[in-house]
Amino acid sequence: MLKTETITLNLGPQHPSTHGVFRLKLQLDGEAVRDLEPVMGYLHRGIEKLSEERTYIQVVPLTDRLDYVCSMTNNQAYVTAVEKLAGIEVPERAEYIRVIMAEFTRVINHSMAVGFLWNELGAYFTPVVYCFRERERILDLFEMVCGSRMMCNYMRPGGVSADLPQGLIPHAKKLNDHLKTFVDELDRLLSENEIFLSRAVDVGVLPADVAVNASITGPMLRASGVPYDIRKVDHYSIYDRFDFEVPTCEHGDVWDRYYQHILEMYQSVRIIEQALDSIPDGEVMNKAAAKAIRRPAEGEAYGRIESPKGELSFFVVSDGSGNPYRLRIRPPSMINLSALKEMCQGHKIQDIVIILGSVNLTMADLDR
Repeated sequence: MLKTETITLNLGPQHPSTHGVFRLKLQLDGEAVRDLEPVMGYLHRGIEKLSEERTYIQVVPLTDRLDYVCSMTNNQAYVTAVEKLAGIEVPERAEYIRVIMAEFTRVINHSMAVGFLWNELGAYFTPVVYCFRERERILDLFEMVCGSRMMCNYMRPGGVSADLPQGLIPHAKKLNDHLKTFVDELDRLLSENEIFLSRAVDVGVLPADVAVNASITGPMLRASGVPYDIRKVDHYSIYDRFDFEVPTCEHGDVWDRYYQHILEMYQSVRIIEQALDSIPDGEVMNKAAAKAIRRPAEGEAYGRIESPKGELSFFVVSDGSGNPYRLRIRPPSMINLSALKEMCQGHKIQDIVIILGSVNLTMADLDR
């Protein structure tokens, strides 16, 4: 019998392939992965502690920087928690606007997840540039709404910072119709590619029971066959008014995690279409909210949403002062990494990057 020894290889911390300053400590037997340890914390910026030194309204711009791909949904999760804490009602029109912005954000996240995965597979530049092109169209819309593209700082406890500008709804409908065509084209271009199938099918399988035990959520969980979506389970905001499905895949491999994002983009444009058709007139801000969050009563609240990457939650504690006594964040990127070892063991080193890419990380969301 040939005697062999394992070697330790550090992958990262560097930005290419690891989606930011993230380190993987690999134990290799030749090219086969025997063990894997994720090492995080290189980007930690202390946003939770910074939030405790700011007023409740001043925290909103900090949430933009958590997952910089998904600024709008970061805002939404935080203000949901503060609204629970202070007992604030949100005007109906503002809820519709939040849903529209959140679902456009989901399309941004999912298209970029697909583009970056293909970049890491070696399809250098073409798919990801197609996805960037559509992202820019949605960011044009965000700029019309709030004056910013990436760091939107748009949602507020009690509503949104400003109403939709004149002409935005027809523009958004036209964009949404275009996005339907884009998702169809992306599906036809990529999903049955022979090289992609050979690289992605049966690679990085995440069984449903492992995913549930690891508290994984979002597209990654649904790609393993578990139809859990907080928009359906928790009925936050006004999602119970819209007709949409919770698609799932079955096998939980890299291909399924890729295709889950395609399926969910179809559902997002479906929700946006309904919301744009039925958005009511009215106020977009509860005028009593500013007073309510100035010094909310002592207590605590937990607000969660179905962010594009999974469950994003904020736990906020008030001691009656003008800033949060404690603020803690449950980021989906960190939780979804917890099963990476099980997904990678037994595969070759060249598979590790695409397995990691199929998790769809944003490093600032991971380290906060």
